[in-house]
Amino acid sequence: MSPDVDLTVPKPGRHALRDRLLALDSRLFEIAAERNWPFAEPVLPRLSRSANHGVLWFAAAAAVAATRTPRARRAAARGLASLTLASLTINTLGKRSVRRPRPLLDPVPAVRHLKRQPITTSFPSGHAASAAAFATGVALESPSWGAVVAPVAFSVAMSRVYTGVHFPSDVLAGAALGAGAAFGVRALVPTRAQTGPPPRPRAEAPALADGEGLVVVANRASGSADRMRVLHRELPAAELVECEPGEVWAELAKAATRARALGVCGGDGTVNAAAHIALRHGLPLAVLPGGTLNHFAHDLSVEDGRGIGRAVREGEAVRVDVGRFASGGVEGVFLNTLSLGVYPELVRERERWSHRIGAWPAEVLAVLRVLRTDRHPLQVELRGETHPLWLLFVGNCVYHRLALTPGRRTDLADGQLDVRVVHGGRHPALRLLSAALAGPLTRSPAHAETRVSRLRLTGIAAGTPLAYDGEVTDVAGEVTVEKLPEALTVYRPLP
Repeated sequence: MSPDVDLTVPKPGRHALRDRLLALDSRLFEIAAERNWPFAEPVLPRLSRSANHGVLWFAAAAAVAATRTPRARRAAARGLASLTLASLTINTLGKRSVRRPRPLLDPVPAVRHLKRQPITTSFPSGHAASAAAFATGVALESPSWGAVVAPVAFSVAMSRVYTGVHFPSDVLAGAALGAGAAFGVRALVPTRAQTGPPPRPRAEAPALADGEGLVVVANRASGSADRMRVLHRELPAAELVECEPGEVWAELAKAATRARALGVCGGDGTVNAAAHIALRHGLPLAVLPGGTLNHFAHDLSVEDGRGIGRAVREGEAVRVDVGRFASGGVEGVFLNTLSLGVYPELVRERERWSHRIGAWPAEVLAVLRVLRTDRHPLQVELRGETHPLWLLFVGNCVYHRLALTPGRRTDLADGQLDVRVVHGGRHPALRLLSAALAGPLTRSPAHAETRVSRLRLTGIAAGTPLAYDGEVTDVAGEVTVEKLPEALTVYRPLP
């Protein structure tokens, strides 16, 4: 590889202010070279080399994501996305715009020199840009992880001056560019804090010091042990009950008779059961995500035991809407979604195979089996006429697509049902896939949407499956769906 510096290009003319700044930059470089940096010799050169090609930051992202918390995974992904944008900017614009030679190594002790000297131009520092981009990206999503990463990023940036491969101004410019890249990524993909639901309407909920009066029921099948240990540290006086999936309803009902507040740890189906019991007994609900998707908890901006622990201690709570459905003698509530058509069939097929071949293979097999039938799983009567539908989706509050992020809710008390349908017709499976690929806001003729507070469907065939928050039941004849505005009080850490 040849150097980026073209020595045939004539030097620019003299400029008093620029010359003073360059002289100051060189003097600061010499001071850094002459200064004794305690304990730096065995650390900084190795740290600088480890950051070549972003290796250090990919390893750091893997370590952060390995903690298996949703916020940590998002922080790692945001850090890498910021690093990628910073690297692209540096390599395409930065180093080609200001073709500054590297500093001379004469003042730098030989023991600090890198074994392989870089041959690209000096301004700005790519290592500093990557370090600042990764640390800033992580911090924007998770300030606590940002505090862990920041000292390493600072050390990498300083190592470039210590080893003599960059002037101080190169490092400062690179760090500024890297931080700017992280904020650029945030403009494209908002952080969870930016897109979280508004802290209203606030609700009165008991502030339970150390959790006394809170009874938390955990679904053991959701792998909730680690989360329950964190919650116990946060709320040592709370009563924690772990049970098998078949015992969840009974344990929640017993807990409601002796609790000032009801807690639950599990997936969306378990949370749905807890919400049903909490509504019946007029209790505030504390939700600790413990399943695979945890849609309600994440849309509520509740991610771990520390956040919900603080909310319970301080009595921080909001009121949220609840959806309710009824069909003959069957009724229930939903916090996330209700659907008729292909999705309930997918759920049933998945449950039939998941215990034999695993969750993800069962998901794929269910999709193949349902789509292969290429038939209309739902017939709905509207204004006296029967219409074939491939899918009817009802969301509790409006689901949005924000920038490049997937659909989620930004207001859990908007009083609306978000109704989406994929119409029947020729080749319904192909129409469904086309609508799904185009996204929920598509104007595809196979897709339609509306916002209502109440929905009534008639002409439902006996045995038609209805899915709500991951659970499935059979309905027939007439199905009514309505909103219960601000019906449920839930603990939520407020800004």
